[in-house]
Amino acid sequence: MSQSTRGGLLRRHRDFRLLWCGETAGKFGASVTGVAMPLVAVSTLDANTFEVGLLSAAAWAPWLFIGLPAGVWVDRLRRRPIMLAAAAVSLLLFAGVPVVAWLGWLSTGLLLAVALLTGTAAVFFQTAYSAYLPSILEPDDQPEGNAKLHGSASAAQIAGLGSGGLIAQLAGAANGMFANAATFLVSLLCLTGIRHREPPVTRSGHRPATLVGEVREGLSLIANDPWFRALTLFGAASNLALMGYQSIQVVFLVRTVGLAPGPVGALIAATSAGGVAGAFAARRVADRIGTARATLLFELGLPLFALLIPLTVPGVGVLLFVTGGFCVCAGVVAGNIIKASFQQRCCPPDLLGRLTASTAFLSYGTIPLGALLGGALGTVLGIRTAMAVTTAGVPLAALILYFSPIGRTRDLPAARRPTSGSPPSPDPDDEHVLPRP
Repeated sequence: MSQSTRGGLLRRHRDFRLLWCGETAGKFGASVTGVAMPLVAVSTLDANTFEVGLLSAAAWAPWLFIGLPAGVWVDRLRRRPIMLAAAAVSLLLFAGVPVVAWLGWLSTGLLLAVALLTGTAAVFFQTAYSAYLPSILEPDDQPEGNAKLHGSASAAQIAGLGSGGLIAQLAGAANGMFANAATFLVSLLCLTGIRHREPPVTRSGHRPATLVGEVREGLSLIANDPWFRALTLFGAASNLALMGYQSIQVVFLVRTVGLAPGPVGALIAATSAGGVAGAFAARRVADRIGTARATLLFELGLPLFALLIPLTVPGVGVLLFVTGGFCVCAGVVAGNIIKASFQQRCCPPDLLGRLTASTAFLSYGTIPLGALLGGALGTVLGIRTAMAVTTAGVPLAALILYFSPIGRTRDLPAARRPTSGSPPSPDPDDEHVLPRP
C-alpha cells in the first residue's frame, strides 16, 4: 500500500532521500563538466568544431559498444554495488584531469580518453540506477519519485551550467573538473548510507542461459511491444537532433554570437530552467489530459520552439536562444518522467535492466552520431546553418509518436507485461481510443 498520505517522499523515505541527494549532486557535477570540458577544448587546446563534437560523441559512444551486455549484467547482479563502483571510477578520472593539466600533459586525446572511460562508467551507473529505483519505492510512489528526481536534476543542471562558465572563467576550465569529482564523492557517501539491501538475484527457469540469449530477450521486449517500440524509436531520432545542436551550442554562442565563457554558462543554465518547469508540470498535465496526450504535447508541441535557437544574435536576440532551449528542456524532462513511470510500471522487474539498456542502446546510441553530425555540419555548412538543420529535427522526431498508438490514445497502458514469451499487443480496453482533435 502506498504511504503517500504520510507526506512527500523526501520527508518520509530515508533511502529515497539519500538516493535523491546523491543523484542531484551528480547531475550538478555533470553539468559543470558539460560546460567545462568543451571550454577546455576550445579555450585551452584550441580545438576545432569537429573535435568538440567528437568529444561529446566519446562520452556517449559506450552505449553503442557495451550498452546491451551491461543490461544483462545489471539484471544478473545487485544494482547498488554496480552504482558504487561506477561512481568511484568517475571520481578518480575527473579528479585526474586538472592534475594532468597542472603537469602540462593535457591534450585533446587525453580529454577524449576521459570522456570515453567516464561514459563507460555512466552506462553501468545509469542502467543500474534505473532498475534500482523501483526496488526501493512502491509502485504508487514511483511517479512522484521520478518527478522529484528529474526536477531536482534540472535544478542542479541550472546551477551547474551557470557556475560552470564562471568556474572556467575564474579558476580555469580544467579546474572545473574538481567540482564533478567532488559530486561523485557525495554520491558514494549517499549510496553507502542507503539501508535497503537487495535480495540475491534468482534466475527463472525460462530465462535464456547465455549472454546473447538474454540480450535478445531485452531487444524482443521492445521489438514486439508497440508502445516500447514507438518510444524507443522516437528517443533515437530525438537524441540525434538534440545532440546535433547541443554538441556545437558552445561553439555557436562563443564564435558566432560572440559571447564570453561566463555568459555562455548563464544562458545554457537559463534554458535548463525549462527542465524544472517540465518536472513540475508533467504529472499535473498527464492527470488532466492523459499520459499519451501529455507525451505528445511535451515531445511535439513544446519542441517547435527549438526553431528559434539558430536565430540568436547578440544583445536582446539571445532571448531567442533562451526561449527555444527552455521549451525544449521542459518538453524533454516532462516526457522522460512520463516514460520512466510507464516503463517501471509495465516492465517485469527482472527485465527492467535489459529494457533500460536496450532502450538506451537504441536511443542513446544515436547521441554520438548526433555529436559527430553537428560537428560535421558545422564544418561544412557553417555553425548557424548547422544549428538550423539540427534544431528542426527535434520536433520532426516526435512525428514517430504521432503516427504510433500513442497518437490515437488518451493514456499509456497501465498493465504489467508478462515475463515470458513475446509481449502481447495492448488490450483495446486500455487504449481509450479517441479521434484526433
